[in-house]
Parts: sequence; structure tokens; C-alpha cells
Amino acid sequence: MESPDFLSNLQSLRRKVAREAAFLLYTSQEKEYKQAKLRAAGILGVRTLPSNREVAEELDILAEELEGPSRLERLLRMRREALEIMQCLERYKPRLVGSVWRGTVHRNSDIDIVVFSSDVEEVIRRIREKSFNISRAEEVLISKEGRKHSSFHVYLSLPSGDEAEIVIRKPEEEIKIERCEIYGDLVKGLDLDQLKKVLSSEPYKRFLPK
Repeated sequence: MESPDFLSNLQSLRRKVAREAAFLLYTSQEKEYKQAKLRAAGILGVRTLPSNREVAEELDILAEELEGPSRLERLLRMRREALEIMQCLERYKPRLVGSVWRGTVHRNSDIDIVVFSSDVEEVIRRIREKSFNISRAEEVLISKEGRKHSSFHVYLSLPSGDEAEIVIRKPEEEIKIERCEIYGDLVKGLDLDQLKKVLSSEPYKRFLPK
């Protein structure tokens, strides 16, 4: 059985690696949690790896330290921008996910919205009708749990300088609720009515597991 001192030192070491990984993500030196953790452990010369959630918590702390009150201003702005996009795409049952849903935005965050449609071109036409600036659009193929999954991604450049990523999924995927690879909970997100309610009553509300 490990001694209290050993466990305390291990916890301290995990936090140091998590903090270093968070710094790499915040400064855009790394984009993925796995690579950030491996690189952070290498920098510190250790093998201990924290969980994704531990890194996310350190990233949250780091952003708060460096951005201060402007962080809440960014969150409110991005949630309002998300509302505008979702109103445009209401017929496709949009759902706000990612850091703007969670309430953990920082200077590198974008707006993540999922919609459901079997007609990608129709969704793109709808976006263009509302004069949103599409910076690029592409089909993305990923492998998860041994299965290949494709979705179409549309990227928007907003007047504020923020960016949004709209993921177009097939209608039958609407009933699927995925587990978050960072926090470990279910990715429920906010639909249009829920986002309106949050903005009217608790605009800075966070959605994080306890």
C-alpha cells in the first residue's frame, strides 16, 4: 500500500504535467490533449500522465489567470453569436456543444454547433442566404471504437474575429448522445430554446460535471 507521502507526490506531479500540457494547448503549441500530455511529460522528464479532465481544469485556471474579466465578455459574445447561427439553422435542430456550451471559453476557442440533415448543400445554401462568411467546408472521416464515421464540417469567420464550426450529421444520429472524451460525462449541449433561456437568465452559466 502506497504511503500518504507517495500519493501526495504523485498527485503533485500529475498536476505539474497537467499544467504544462494546458500551457501547450493554450499557446497553440499543441492541438490535441493526448499529444499535449505526452509532450508535457517529456519536457518534465517524467512518465506520469494526468487525465484529460485534469488538463482541462488546469487550462481553465490558466485562462482565468491570463484573461480576467474579458473572458466573461468573450463567453457572452460567443453565446450570442451561436444563437444567431442556430436561429438561421433552426430547421436542422441545431445544438451548441464545446467550450461555448460548457462556459470554459478562452482566447483560442471557437463556436461548435451540430446540425442534422441529409442534404449538406441545402444547409450550406441556408448559411449563405444569411450572409455568413464560409471560410472552408470539408468532409471529415474519423475512426472511433473501430468504426469509421464521417460528417461534413462548415467553418465560418465571424465579423467579431471569432470562428464557428458547424458539423452536419445525418438525421438518424440525432438520438445518439456521446460521452465527452475530456470530462467523461454525456455531451448534451444546448438546443435553441435552451440557449435562449440561458442567455436571458444565466448568461455565464457553466455546464461541467461535479
